[in-house]
This record gives sequence, C-alpha cells and structure tokens, in this order.
Amino acid sequence: MTILILGLVLFLGTHSVRIVAEGWRTATIARVGPGVWKGVYSLVALAGFVLIVWGYGLARQSPVVLWTPPLAMRHVASLLTLIAFVMLSAAYVPRNGIKARLKHPMVLSVKVWAFAHLLANGTLADVLLFGGFLVWAVLDFRAARQRDRAAGTVYPAGTLAGTAATVAVGVAAWALFAFWLHAAWIGVAPFGR
Repeated sequence: MTILILGLVLFLGTHSVRIVAEGWRTATIARVGPGVWKGVYSLVALAGFVLIVWGYGLARQSPVVLWTPPLAMRHVASLLTLIAFVMLSAAYVPRNGIKARLKHPMVLSVKVWAFAHLLANGTLADVLLFGGFLVWAVLDFRAARQRDRAAGTVYPAGTLAGTAATVAVGVAAWALFAFWLHAAWIGVAPFGR
C-alpha cells in the first residue's frame, strides 16, 4: 500500500500545483523556463504513475475488502464510464458543445470515472486510488473555474458536427476499452467475460 500511496502523492501532487501554488508555479516557470519545468514535471508525474500501477497491482494481490458492492453497481459504473469517455473526448475534439458547456470536460471525466469505480469496487486500494483521484478532480475543477472567472475566459460555442464527432469518438473509445483493453491491461472484464 505504501508504493500506491507514494505514487498517488507524486502523481496527484504534481497535478495539484495549480490548485495550491499557482503563484509559485508561475514564478518557477519564469525562473527555469517552460522546457525545464515541463521536463521535471513530466518525470515526477511519470514516476508517480509507474508507482501507482505497481502499487495498485501489489495491493490487488492481497486485497483488504471494506465492502462488497452489489452487482448492479457494475452496470451503473459502465454507464458512468461511458459518460466519462465522452467527456474526455470533448477535451480534444474541436468545436464541440460539450466543452463549450462544461469548460473543463477532462477533469469532469476523471471525476465521473473515479466515482464510477468507487461504486463498483470495495477494497482499500480502490478507495485510495479512486478516492484520491475523485478528491483531486473536485479540487482541480474548482480551481480551474476560479482561474477562468479571474481571466474572463470565454469558450467558443460548439457545432453540431463537433458535438456529434465528440460523442462518436467517446463511445468508440469506451467500447474499445470496456470490451477489450480493460481486461487486457487491468485484468478485469467489466462485463464479466
């Protein structure tokens, strides 16, 4: 569990700098340059990600079960992750109405993804992993919206074509992950194959 916690601290810590130390971040980038900042940030985040994967894998070998979710929660989680994939695609597909409406769809997708996994899993490692990401996403979304208000950020309106493409990409990515990659990479088939 220690490795998982260390990974979460490194990964979510690097991704929390704008939440807790925006002024320090700006001053540091000005002092060392954006290239050095991005390099160090990426290395620390990557180390954190590797530790999360390793630590979570170790924790799954000897799970500490806190509760056993009802089977129906797997179906709820599947629906919520579909929504999360559509929101994630909204962060990248240009001129879509979802991003115009939500402003920060990637962070919201992390929120929904984490919540879905908390509903469907009941081990201590799951609570640490998905609970950590959920808390981070709530705080990051709030900080991002505050930055938008302070800067007067206006998001361009989406188009019907952009929104339709966003939904299509999100559904396709979700299907690929739900029916194949989740089992191949994580070792758990969401639909019980």
